[in-house]
Amino acid sequence: MAVSARDRLNELGPRPHGRGRHRRSTRPSEPSAPEPKRQRTFASFLREFAIIVISALVLSALVRAFVIQAFYVPSASMEQTLLPSDRIIAAKLTTKIAGVKRGEVVVFRDPGGWLPVPEPGPGGWEGFVRDAATFVGLLPSESGQDLVKRVIGVGGDRIACCDSQGRIVLNGVSLDEPYLNGPTDQVRFDVTLPQQTLFVMGDNRGDSRDSRFHLEELNGGVPVDDVVGRAFLIAYPTERFSNLPVPATFENPALSPTSR
Repeated sequence: MAVSARDRLNELGPRPHGRGRHRRSTRPSEPSAPEPKRQRTFASFLREFAIIVISALVLSALVRAFVIQAFYVPSASMEQTLLPSDRIIAAKLTTKIAGVKRGEVVVFRDPGGWLPVPEPGPGGWEGFVRDAATFVGLLPSESGQDLVKRVIGVGGDRIACCDSQGRIVLNGVSLDEPYLNGPTDQVRFDVTLPQQTLFVMGDNRGDSRDSRFHLEELNGGVPVDDVVGRAFLIAYPTERFSNLPVPATFENPALSPTSR
């Protein structure tokens, strides 16, 4: 018996879906291999922690070198504005940019002969740790080679002691200094400051070896290049936390030689 073409197709089985080579595969796709979980080992934790600590110390050292630095007040020469053992913060960058102005409290390096030779500090690991902590800014500087005083005059100013009331005379103007701790007339003088120098005095004039006692060198002037920075904040102890503004007496326009 003859077999029709239709019957022959039925014998071969059902027609697959799709046409030609583009038929969709009915085989299920193979599942992708799971990604391995990241294992946080103790060694990797220590490495990341060390990077963070070193970065913080480097940043602190850069801030100390160029922006601000903490200092320890060792003496009573600035009482009652600053007391012994106060920790103060000095701004370095603003001094470099804006210069030093009358009335500011500044930290400066010993110009030579103002301070006694410092006693050697602790040696061994104790000294190394202290020096390292000071270098990165974790401890205030107490090297024994820095002084803190108030700027009374700048280059070109004429400064004299004293008027009939015992006040300092700056460019012909008597200064009212309410921050003083005691009289100011221990040394009589009348000097004109060389350019790029500063005449500095302690607020406790009776206990301050300042410009008045070094008149033989630059008329008592401290070279501006020796200034480390302007002290603008008492940071410790916490009960004395406060800023160090310029007193109003130094805002008088008549103090400038060019104003007369």
